[in-house]
Amino acid sequence: MKIEMFCFFKPRGYSRTRTGSRNGTISRHSSNSTSRLYFTFILLLLIFTPRVDSSWWYIGALGARVICDNIPGLVNKQRQLCQRHPDLMQSIGEGAKEWIRECQHQFRHHRWNCSTLDRDHTVFGRVMLRSSREAAFVYAISSAGVVYAITRACSQGDLKICSCDAQKRGQASDDRGEFDWGGCSDNINYGIKFTKTFVDAREKMVKDARALMNLHNNRCGRMAVKRFMKLECKCHGVSGSCALRTCWLAMSDFRRTGDYLRKKYNTAIEVTMNQDGTGFMVADKDFKGTTKNELVYVEKSPDYCLMDRAAGSLGTAGRVCNKSSRGTDSCEVMCCGRGYDTMRAKRVTKCECKFKWCCAVECKDCENTVDVHTCKPHRRPDWLDQTRR
Repeated sequence: MKIEMFCFFKPRGYSRTRTGSRNGTISRHSSNSTSRLYFTFILLLLIFTPRVDSSWWYIGALGARVICDNIPGLVNKQRQLCQRHPDLMQSIGEGAKEWIRECQHQFRHHRWNCSTLDRDHTVFGRVMLRSSREAAFVYAISSAGVVYAITRACSQGDLKICSCDAQKRGQASDDRGEFDWGGCSDNINYGIKFTKTFVDAREKMVKDARALMNLHNNRCGRMAVKRFMKLECKCHGVSGSCALRTCWLAMSDFRRTGDYLRKKYNTAIEVTMNQDGTGFMVADKDFKGTTKNELVYVEKSPDYCLMDRAAGSLGTAGRVCNKSSRGTDSCEVMCCGRGYDTMRAKRVTKCECKFKWCCAVECKDCENTVDVHTCKPHRRPDWLDQTRR
């Protein structure tokens, strides 16, 4: 946990001189009042200044060096689970790398591009302090990533505590007819169960709007993985006919989960906490649907145009933009109207590829010159520079 430090100095004119004169008495009383005021101010700052806590997300940066007592950001229940199941932590760490890559893929053409901070225990920095739709997406995709990683590890036999789904036995049927359960069905229910226990542990320690928001979005992420389970089959019979089928349930590629949650980000719903603190109310009074399977957020997002350390925004100066696009990656949108610089760059691509028997493809390296457009930095107003002379 990072602790913000504050330095306070004695106000000018502060005096500890105690004299018998009336002026001296007034000075002493004034000094005492000022001291009490500053002490109160210090307490208020320490109480209400938001802190960026470490997160279990940092497990992904540790790789094979996962030692439960040294992982920053774990609450007691998470640390106990880590100590009981160290092999699971390795899977969670690998999963963290995967969902962060997916997050960065989904937002590669946006002002906020899911940037991470090197050697920072919070992984994303202060941007996660705001209860925005970006935070909603990160909590959902991270929860989905843990489900995916653990379920995959169970099926691959990497974990002692779980294996394939033992409930998929006997016969079943689909729109193509009957089939026998066989092979190794992904144990999605175990992945969801453990993820809920581990990931939700921190949020269940407090009861405020942000905790409720995180729990809701965590669940959306878990269910997104289950939503894309697919039936895979192998045919048995004469000449490969499907007279008999053996089938199993398998997870789809994680990209499908990422695409789905990205769409949910676009339609995320702004909410407020209800009066008894047990749930949400939709901010839009005309909303008629349900929030059950939707991402929710409490605060509106910043525009991410300029670097703002307090908000955790890195700004878009130097970001590559697409001059011909009309979408979020366009130079007009990405650069927030500041304009862009253009430079010529050489790129090497594979070309004139030919198939050679047997069994290789040989290509030439072709060099092309292309224009690369990058967003201009924010320009300080001229009047501000003049006032500093």
